[in-house]
This record gives sequence, structure tokens and C-alpha cells, in this order.
Amino acid sequence: MADPRGFLSTDRELPKRRPVDLRLQDWREVYEEFDAGRLEKQAGRCMDCGIPFCHNGCPLGNLIPEWNDLVWSGDWQDAIERLHATNNFPEFTGRLCPAPCEAACVLGINADPVTIKQVEVSIIDRAWDEGWVTPQPPDRLSGRTVAVIGSGPAGLAAAQQLVRAGHTVAVYERADRIGGLLRYGIPEFKMEKRHLDRRLSQMEAEGVKFRAGVEIGIDVTGMDLRQRYDAVVVAIGATNWRDLSVPGRQLSASTRPWSTCPWPIASRRGTSGSRRSTSPASTWSSSAVATPVRTAWARPIDRVRRP
Repeated sequence: MADPRGFLSTDRELPKRRPVDLRLQDWREVYEEFDAGRLEKQAGRCMDCGIPFCHNGCPLGNLIPEWNDLVWSGDWQDAIERLHATNNFPEFTGRLCPAPCEAACVLGINADPVTIKQVEVSIIDRAWDEGWVTPQPPDRLSGRTVAVIGSGPAGLAAAQQLVRAGHTVAVYERADRIGGLLRYGIPEFKMEKRHLDRRLSQMEAEGVKFRAGVEIGIDVTGMDLRQRYDAVVVAIGATNWRDLSVPGRQLSASTRPWSTCPWPIASRRGTSGSRRSTSPASTWSSSAVATPVRTAWARPIDRVRRP
């Protein structure tokens, strides 16, 4: 257990939001940095329950009480080892996950739950800053080859695990850049793309080959992949939206409402606008441009209209 009286003596605390007048000037993330000393106290609120329901609440089965205890004791390097034991990309989940672990926290029955999500993202951010996250190439190759279709979080996690096991892995992505939903579905203020880019650099150093701009079924057939690789992992997303039977849906394309599915992609690909992110890899802009967007499952989109 972390601090035996931590849940009694320490109130739940989260990082403050950056002032609005500053947030209006860029597309950086919303929250300010959280002091390490205060975070260790937050981790000390964990009660190390006999039945840790946070494990059940977490889809990844993160070892939450273990790394809470390590953070409280200041052993951050061991904390990232325990966090990476179940999670390839805690810098993504720590920012984007809706935190069902906190909803399952036993302390939440009659008090505010532990700030599990904030502890998680703070562990990985510190690990990157300290240089503890390094490439882990395999000691030897298995001689087996694997193609991963889709470069979203599922495809990237599969690719990283496979390449570390010694297999030769190539990730295919139909978009012009690697990342899938992480790249084109998440706005910069929710997760700056520098977090994605440095993880991709680590994976490249481990041996993963990325093939962007290749659409399976058009540029390369499924049969070609089966002949070229020993195994194929299909980790594609769902970019076709569910249509709604509402008044106005039958109108022409120039007047009917837009679906939200193509909108983030077109916006992320935009190059106009003055409020750019500080991330050099970002292509986000404050307004969308007339960029054609075509997907394999959705109807072609003629143009992007301003809301």
C-alpha cells in the first residue's frame, strides 16, 4: 500500500487548465504541468484494495495499485516498467482514455476516486524526459514476416509486440501519414502529435517498417500480402458513419448536413489558418480547406464546408 492514510489526508487534485487567453493563441494541450511532489501525494491516495476493481475497469488490465505505490515512494523508473508491462502507449491512453478505472475505484464509493489517469500520463511523460523509454530491438530474428494493415493504436501495438518478438513487421496505412485515428481523428489540443511522432521513431529504431499511402485492395491486393508475408494482422478502423433518418438527409450534397467522420481528417490535413500548433509534425489549422477526402468504405466527399 502507498500512504496508509493518504486517502484520508489528501484531497483529489488535478492539473489546472491553461488560461483561456493563452489557449486562444495555439492548439497546444489544455492542461498545465503537474508538480511531481503533488502527484506523488495523489498516488498515495491509492488504498491497494484487496480486490482492485480498477483492474476490472481498465480494458488493458493495468497494474494500477503497483505503479501508484512506486510513484508515491518516488521510484519512477520502476513505475514506468510496470506501466509498460500492460500498455504499449501510456502517453496515448493517459491523455485520451475516458478513465473507466477511476469510475471503478473503490475510494469513489464515498469519496473522490484516485487520479489514476493523471498518474499514468505523468509516469510516461517523465520517462520520456529522463530518457528511460528507449528502442528495444530483438536479440535475434525469427525469420518470419508479418504485415499489419492499419496504423491506429491497435495496429501499432501489434506491430511493436511482434517486432520485439523477432519478426519482421511492415505496417500499411492508406493515409499519407502513419497514426490512423491518433493522427487524423484526435485534435492537437487533446494530444499533441509530438507524442505520436516520438513513439513512431522508437518503433522504427526497433525495426518496424512503415508503408504510408498504400491502400490494401487497391494498391496491393490481399492475395499479394498472403504470398509475401507469413501472417497478416488486420487492424483497420471504421470510417463509414451511420446514416440517420432525419428530415433533410435526402437533400442534395450542397445543402445537407455533414457527417462528423470526414471532418477531423479534412481539418487535420488543412494547411491554412494562422493558429498553428507548436508541434513541427502537425498539419492542424484553425480552418479546413477544400481538400478532397476519399475512403474505402465511405462515399466520396466533394468538398469541406465551413460550419
